[in-house]
Formats: sequence, structure tokens, C-alpha cells
Amino acid sequence: MNAQAQRGAETMTAESLRSGKTGADENFPVASVLIAAPLRPVILAFYDFVRSGDDVADNPALSPAQKHALLDQLEDSLIGISKAEPLGLRLREKLGERGLTDRHARDLLDAFRRDVDKSRYANWDELIDYCALSAMPVGRFMLDVHGESQSLWPASDDICAALQINNHLQDCARDFSTLDRVYIPQDAFLAAGARTEELGAGKSSPALLACLHDLARKNRELLERGAGLSGAIKDFRFGLEIAVITGLARKIADLLVARDPLCETVKLGKGAMMWGAVSAAGAEALARLNRRAA
Repeated sequence: MNAQAQRGAETMTAESLRSGKTGADENFPVASVLIAAPLRPVILAFYDFVRSGDDVADNPALSPAQKHALLDQLEDSLIGISKAEPLGLRLREKLGERGLTDRHARDLLDAFRRDVDKSRYANWDELIDYCALSAMPVGRFMLDVHGESQSLWPASDDICAALQINNHLQDCARDFSTLDRVYIPQDAFLAAGARTEELGAGKSSPALLACLHDLARKNRELLERGAGLSGAIKDFRFGLEIAVITGLARKIADLLVARDPLCETVKLGKGAMMWGAVSAAGAEALARLNRRAA
């Protein structure tokens, strides 16, 4: 980082720039009651660290140099060469207590750095490559926390990428208007006969809506590819958590296939999230009991 950006980072922390967004604002539960209590501190420390890095990358008041300096400052605190970021120090401590790697958190910081520098994606493969940094490390971290096998990483990667792309489709208009950031692949616009600039309209044109719905269907297939993960998880409570996350993601994906995210609601309300969570957890618990009986 250059000297000016370094001085700017030293006068602020990522934590001081938090947007106010919490786990309650996510499309999925964060360290819910299904997670064993001893594991929640490290999961919450991970979430707070990552949430702060994401907020830095999305902060419209910061220059790219300032964003990079703050993301570097977060990483330096995480790996033990700085004490500037309390959230980095806390996560380092919690990871150390459980003998966990910091690799997943550092991969996410690389995703936020990419957000600072890159605002367009040429095709689906480029988008998945971004998700390999921005989403897949979260699932891998959770599997590590629960002592699950790395053989489950591919299924987890599919689910996490699908969750991320659900979010990209939900927020496509806001990302374009506030950050000039577009995760919809450019070749998808071209194939549908739509233009990137149409994301700034109050309602999708037929071409843009066809583009968004095609991507939503493709993402639904990605989600289903990883759908067997919950049953493969050894930890009973974590298996229920994965079932809940997958079930809620399906509901959001179905909304995205049917609605226009530029002018219609494509988020689940609290009641729908609660009912969806209870239904998914109950179905997974019953499936596990049936497998045990068999």
C-alpha cells in the first residue's frame, strides 16, 4: 500500500466503518440455535471479521487505495503482524483456540479486494471463480469448525456459490446503481439481447427479465447439485443447519425464477424464513431418523 493510504488506514479501522448489517439481515441463519454453543464464538468472530471486510469494499466514501489499505490492515491483524484491527485479533484468537486455519478468512479478503478492482464479469465461469473466493470459503470454514471431511467441500462449494448468486440476482439493481458493480455475466446480457444499463430502470424489459430468469434457473440447478450435503454431514445439529440454509435458498431461487428483482419482492419475510427453517429442519431430522432405523 502507498504511504498516503497507509496513513489513512491508521486513522480508522474496518470495525469503525461497519454498515450496521448483521446476521439477521442475511438470507441464511448465522450461528443459529442449531449450532452447538461452544462453536458459536469462533463462528461469530469469523462473521464479524468478514462482514467488516465486505463493508469496507462496499463503502462509497472510501477510495480504492483506502479500501485496499484497510483490507490489508485486517489481514495483518489476523496473521499477527499488526494490532490495528480488534476484529482481526479476536478472530486470530478464536481460530487458535480451536486449531483452525485462517486461510478461509484470507480468501474472503481476496474476494473483497477483487470487488474493489473489478466491476464486470464476462461469463458464468468468471462468476464462479469469484464465488470460489467470496462464498465457498464460508462453507469450508463451517465444515472445518465441525470437524467434517474435506470430501464434502465440492457439495458445499455448490451450495455456497448458489447462495452468493441468489444474492447477486436479488441485489442486481442496487449493486449497479450504488456501486456500478455488475455480477450478471456480460455474455448473458448479450445472449438475451439485453443491456447492462437496463439494470438502472425501475422495471426489467422483457429481454432483461429473460436474462435474469435464465440465470436464476441455472443457479437453481447449481443449488440442487449440492443438495445432498445436509444428509452427508455427520454432526446432527449442523446437518439440520445445512438443511435449513438449503431450503431457504431454494425458496429464494424459486422467487427469482418467477419475479422481477427490479420491481418485485424477492426476499423472504421473517415469517416465511421461520416457517421454512422449521420445515426444512423437521424434514432433515425425520430423514436422519429413517436412515438410522433402516
